[in-house]
Amino acid sequence: MNCVEKRELVRRALLLYAITDRSWVGKMTLYEQVKASLDGGITLLQLREKDMPDDEFLREAKDMKALAASYRVPFIINDNVGIALAVDADGVHVGQSDMEAGSAREKLGPDKIIGVSARTVEQALQAEKMGADYLGVGAVFSTSTKEDADVISRETLQEICRAVSIPVVAIGGIKKENLMQLAGSGAAGVSVISGIYGQPDIRKACEELLALAKEMTEK
Repeated sequence: MNCVEKRELVRRALLLYAITDRSWVGKMTLYEQVKASLDGGITLLQLREKDMPDDEFLREAKDMKALAASYRVPFIINDNVGIALAVDADGVHVGQSDMEAGSAREKLGPDKIIGVSARTVEQALQAEKMGADYLGVGAVFSTSTKEDADVISRETLQEICRAVSIPVVAIGGIKKENLMQLAGSGAAGVSVISGIYGQPDIRKACEELLALAKEMTEK
């Protein structure tokens, strides 16, 4: 796969990007929630476990990778490059304070997907230079998932999208009621947590979000 083909594959995968959050587990297990989101049409799955011991994380990651693969949906690990390597995940997402994109690329090789969080044009350009395949930009709306996440302006999101050649996914507080406010921003898709896993009908929520995301990216 050449660089152009990979970039297009990543761009398509960002359309409805689901990030797991164990705090929303209730009557359903996390596995059941993820399966419902896959049934609803998510295009990329990120497994995020901040407080789980590595041995448990590894077992869970193996199960989630197999589930995502059965739907032909790319599977990303949040932050933990070691776990991503151990389960042969499709990639990893790192933040500004985590392992740099360049270091992650050295460990994972050229074919894996590397995403980096960015809040400024400078951060975005540096991440692209270091080998990131996509940027997660936000928070674009206020969010309960990360209470310390400051909201960035629509103008900043647009500036970042224009400044880089790699695709950008918007993240933070996105739900069906506000998703269309991102139309025309240049974002290739939306990354959603509570708008998926905090909903009573996860499959239906994903179907609605996917339709809106398609509409948003076409404007």
